[in-house]
Amino acid sequence: MLKQRITTAAILIPLVLALILLPPTGFFAALVAIVFVGAAWEWSLLAGCRTPVGRGIVAGVAAAMFVALLIVRTPGLLTVVTLAGVAWWIGCCFWLRHFSFAAAPNAENRMLKLGAGAFVIVPTLAAAILMHSGERGNWWTLLSLVIVWFADTGAYFSGRYFGRRKLAPRISPGKTWAGVYGAIVAGSLVTLLGGFLLGVREGWQLVGLAALGVVTVAIAVVGDLFESLMKRHAEVKDSGDLFPGHGGLLDRLDSVFAALPVFAAGKLLLGL
Repeated sequence: MLKQRITTAAILIPLVLALILLPPTGFFAALVAIVFVGAAWEWSLLAGCRTPVGRGIVAGVAAAMFVALLIVRTPGLLTVVTLAGVAWWIGCCFWLRHFSFAAAPNAENRMLKLGAGAFVIVPTLAAAILMHSGERGNWWTLLSLVIVWFADTGAYFSGRYFGRRKLAPRISPGKTWAGVYGAIVAGSLVTLLGGFLLGVREGWQLVGLAALGVVTVAIAVVGDLFESLMKRHAEVKDSGDLFPGHGGLLDRLDSVFAALPVFAAGKLLLGL
């Protein structure tokens, strides 16, 4: 399994780097939107849609929302949608405290989870466009992802060697508080290094960027836990099987969906 995961990552990472760094924002946004339609398809299963027709309708509605966002794409709209995503992830913390909330497989809960999926996915697209279209935006967008990747790595090693106290055993038994601390340390260091390389040299901005790194990693953990909760409710191990050894799109993007809106909003707040 480890060899399979490494092989998949070795193929995906160059593709992701090319997707972020090479194309103009319009083309980048369109490609991300296509990927997110696939994420919406997977989310429909976690929400309780079991038929291909039902899941296709969800993916179609998501595609229409993405097209509308791509057509309008004004800075004001992108900012509002991004901030809506930030508000959602803050509120999501309260959902995680109640494991059984909306767990019953009925129509009401299905609609609730589909609505939650819109707040999970759409603001991430808005945040990605907002960041990518700014000055050195492709590099800032890459940094936001690198923060998540290094946080995941830090969480893995610190959790493996020091993990004792469970973070949320009912939701994700493998996660520990030591993993969270390792993620925060690794993510914060990468945030500072990346910011410095991108020209952030003022003391107060570096301090603010370090704080943003901590918040971004913390909310990325929330995103990971929320997708795990949805999988528990749906009684599935992975959101899909698109990536051998890695699961589906949501399994790879759960932390990103939470991190990008928060990082983009923090970047605006710091004037970067």
